[in-house]
Amino acid sequence: MPFALVRRAGRAAALLLLLAPAAARALAAQQPASQAASAAPAAAGAEIGTVVVAHGGGADWNAQVEAVVKEVRLPGPVAVSFLMGPGAKAHRFQDVVQELMRRGAKEVVVVPMLVSSHSGHYDQIRYLARQLDTLGSTMMHHLHMAGIDRAPAGIPMRLTPAMDDAPQIAEVLAARARALAKAPSKQALFIVGHGPNAAEDYAAWMSNLRRVADTVRARTGFRSVLVDLVRDDAPAPVRAEAVARVRELVRLQHELTGREVVVVPVLVSTGTVSKEKLPKDLAGLPMVYTGEALLPHPGMARWIEARVREAAATVAGAS
Repeated sequence: MPFALVRRAGRAAALLLLLAPAAARALAAQQPASQAASAAPAAAGAEIGTVVVAHGGGADWNAQVEAVVKEVRLPGPVAVSFLMGPGAKAHRFQDVVQELMRRGAKEVVVVPMLVSSHSGHYDQIRYLARQLDTLGSTMMHHLHMAGIDRAPAGIPMRLTPAMDDAPQIAEVLAARARALAKAPSKQALFIVGHGPNAAEDYAAWMSNLRRVADTVRARTGFRSVLVDLVRDDAPAPVRAEAVARVRELVRLQHELTGREVVVVPVLVSTGTVSKEKLPKDLAGLPMVYTGEALLPHPGMARWIEARVREAAATVAGAS
């Protein structure tokens, strides 16, 4: 029960004590049971630890992840693990999970800080969370290079979806877009992402991101909102075609509105892709672009909290 409500309940009990002693005593007798009931979910939540697993990058990239995770407000302990980069060996999945258990967690929710649940990195996390028995040789090699392995067997773990079409992602993208727009109702917005290699994964990414784009448009009022991916790690011909398509769509939006197109990346954190690759890919287009990624917007902390609460509700419903 919030402190303000407790104070008001206390004043009510005192007033009843003066006017009707019997009723006041009845109210006072009920309060401890009510307070105990409200404390029970909090106690249960304190037993749930959270590990946020991110791709990993340079020091600045990782710092943005860590900054947002510090803003997460959950009853149980929260920590970060990285799959790649200089921070991976210092934040190995198995070590982080065991540290959460030492801090009082009895089960762990694994939150992948990835744009999509359809990727090789999500499969890595599924493997680490013991939802996959095997992993492809390339993805396994990347884990072993950083000394990353599963946590000891017997630790209960729940894996959440990645960002996918979560409403908090649309909120952050809407905030980024509004900050760059002069007149949204007369301008177009283009949301551009990294994207996967495989065609099937590309289709799954786009299915989620189109829903995100629809939500962003509803909340911002841009005349046009489109989304596509440059498929940054795909073979050169595939990537070149993806970039050409993105450029064509931005040009079409400019022709529609006669104004500069607001371009916002749907990337986890700022780094080489947002600062170097995308500016080069989009060079010469009539656009407004700063490269500001999803992090370190505080809405991303709210997304983590929502994912953990959804997982906790699933656990409670199954018990």
